[in-house]
Amino acid sequence: MYKEQAGHWGAHLARTSRSVSSSTYSLQLLLRPSPALLLRVLSLQLGPNGAQDNSRKVVLMNFQMPQTARANEEVTAKLRVETQLRECMVIECRLISNLPMEGPFTYSFTGCLCENVPRTFYWEFQTNRSLNIAAVVDITHQQGICPNNEAVTPITAKHFYVLVNLTII
Repeated sequence: MYKEQAGHWGAHLARTSRSVSSSTYSLQLLLRPSPALLLRVLSLQLGPNGAQDNSRKVVLMNFQMPQTARANEEVTAKLRVETQLRECMVIECRLISNLPMEGPFTYSFTGCLCENVPRTFYWEFQTNRSLNIAAVVDITHQQGICPNNEAVTPITAKHFYVLVNLTII
């Protein structure tokens, strides 16, 4: 009788262990992380790589000009341009206004802009009317501006501007 009971319990234990391992296997399948989830967790642990670092600014502009002036008084506008990109680029800087202007106001400057080497441009002009003025920087393709003709053109924006108002009193 002992042998029968042992056989009976042995068969019962075998059936129970199969059902437990079967349900454990099913539970493992349910809780198994997908490859996409594993990749996401790995990227969070490692952090972003340098190729994804978009914190560098293509163009930074500082445009200084008086907000008010007297009629026909000479006004000086100063534009400082810099970049945080490691590569150089050819830029063209100019002023535009809501009213037609002539003389030095219409001058356009072209230069090579490189990291840690800001460029500063000046315009001196006279007006007897209040103006809305935009200092515009365009990234262009021109030979003979940057050393060894080595310059880049960003895929993102290529045109930048800053607006100011000049009130004639």
